Amino acid sequence: MSVHRARFRVGELRPSQILLTFGIGSVVDLPGLSVMLMGLNEWDPAYCVEINEPRLLATVQKQVGGQAQRLYSPPVAPDAAFQGNPFDESWLIGVPVASFPRWVVCPSCRLLAPLGSGLFSLKADPYRPDRTRYVHQNCSRGGKRPPTVNPARFLVACERGHLDDFPWPWFVHRGQGGCQGALSFSELGASGEAAELQVSCERCQQRRRMVEAFERQGQQTLPTCRGRRPHLRDWEEGCKEPMTPILLGASNSWFSLVLSALSVPSATGKLEQLVESHWAILGKAPMKQMIEFARDTGQIPALAAYSIDQIWAAVEARRLGTGAERDADDLKRPEWELLSEPDPARNTPDFLVKLVDPPSEHAKSFSKIVLAERLREVRALVGFTRIESPGEFGDDTFVPPERRAPLSRTPPAWLPATEVRGEGIFVRFDEEAVSHWLGARRQRSHEAEFLEAHRSWRRVRQREPLDAGFPGLRYVLLHSFAHVLMRQFAVECGYTAASIRERIYSRGSDEPGGPMAGVLLYTAAADSEGTLGGLVSLGEPDKLGRLISQALHEARLCASDPLCAEHGPWRDGSSLHAAACHACLFSPETSCERGNRYLDRAVLIETVEGDDLAYFSLTGR
Repeated sequence: MSVHRARFRVGELRPSQILLTFGIGSVVDLPGLSVMLMGLNEWDPAYCVEINEPRLLATVQKQVGGQAQRLYSPPVAPDAAFQGNPFDESWLIGVPVASFPRWVVCPSCRLLAPLGSGLFSLKADPYRPDRTRYVHQNCSRGGKRPPTVNPARFLVACERGHLDDFPWPWFVHRGQGGCQGALSFSELGASGEAAELQVSCERCQQRRRMVEAFERQGQQTLPTCRGRRPHLRDWEEGCKEPMTPILLGASNSWFSLVLSALSVPSATGKLEQLVESHWAILGKAPMKQMIEFARDTGQIPALAAYSIDQIWAAVEARRLGTGAERDADDLKRPEWELLSEPDPARNTPDFLVKLVDPPSEHAKSFSKIVLAERLREVRALVGFTRIESPGEFGDDTFVPPERRAPLSRTPPAWLPATEVRGEGIFVRFDEEAVSHWLGARRQRSHEAEFLEAHRSWRRVRQREPLDAGFPGLRYVLLHSFAHVLMRQFAVECGYTAASIRERIYSRGSDEPGGPMAGVLLYTAAADSEGTLGGLVSLGEPDKLGRLISQALHEARLCASDPLCAEHGPWRDGSSLHAAACHACLFSPETSCERGNRYLDRAVLIETVEGDDLAYFSLTGR
């Protein structure tokens, strides 16, 4: 997928990156440029493809408003565009970007100035987009060729999602205005540390080291936020948040707010399932003649075996009761119902599941194992945060509206989304065994420790109410099991650890829609055919039993023991995990739905600290 600035194509991104890594409002470091992806108001949806997922759309509408009527994949140029004339309009189909930060440094003369000063020129190569760059045209030390300038490495941001250029003139002059002298940016050492970076004014000879901006006293003297939203080219009035200096490319400069849902069938009959899968087309038809035209012209060949009256009746029935609004507050409940009680009659090309026997050596721990041979997941970007990740609030649904940066100047009529297909293994825990385990005195005491740590975590970050978002010890058990099994799967199936994801179904009997106790581990790819079956093949009883036993055996000891085993959920608000670390339980952020929080291998198996918490010691192995 191409990204372009003004009338120049400057690079490429994968569709998944536009949602998860380099989405709207994030800074992308290209070979010759540093650019920001612009808001939806500048996108051209003409080359977008609508993605049909009613349950997810209903949830998105509760987040951003009912005016959001579509989920679109990011615009993709036809393959022929990349083989033809680079001056053709199709060459520029993609996602718009703008240069950011606006302040740059000349590597030869060390001049620090904004791009709007007129001192720099954009050099674009239509045949080599990676060579697009800004140069200092009249550099006094540039030699025969004007040097390519580099973006300034420092920015400022606030917790309300605003981002701005570092206030260079204000910083070097210590808040005193009036001097309009040229600025220079010097490196006084080879390490590149902030203590060895200095900005100077050539006229008044004022100078400051960049380390002063990161000291507590220096941060307090920075100006208040101007409310700048460079991805929307505007300023939001009324922001009084303190500005936080950050480095260009820092991991806390952009966090995506993504909602995801599995495509589970809500219809039972064959025709109803076909209507559901083609709802992006059928749902827009105001009369049966339009559906007849689409069917007869081959746009929906799967419906050729049905009469137009049958199709129209199914369409009208779906319009009257899709159930999407009912599921908007609970995306996981319909998935749990179909995964925990699989029905072969409801299998579709995007949801194909098969029930197998639990491993005999773990029959007391699990009640069902389901092999998901085909899965489809749809993800939609609804906003983003800066400085604090969604995990700081609990999850995406707990992020306050004032902390969620918008994707467009006005309420969006559509949102970017992607769909992936793959496979997975669903493990349903035995509810009676889980309830018995949770009822023990030691488990209740351990849950109280996690709750107090959760409260402290939110108290330090000034989040009210303090108990909101606490998942309970049931979730800690399921989450820890998912992580140890993911690590074992990565060794066996050939997929990397970062490509296997978890989906935890955890809910007590006293909670709406409960009880739930299950784990779905899956992998997916953007290709329409999905993955090749390497993961689901591990779900057969003999293989899965061996893998679970090996995973639990590995969890007994950690390379960081006894320190890891002695670790507990700290009450000072700095930790939300117990016996877990990078050597034993932590997984890549693409795999974990809770940012490696609420983990404890002691609830699974005995550790060097004892076995009084271990679920699998209680249920037997």
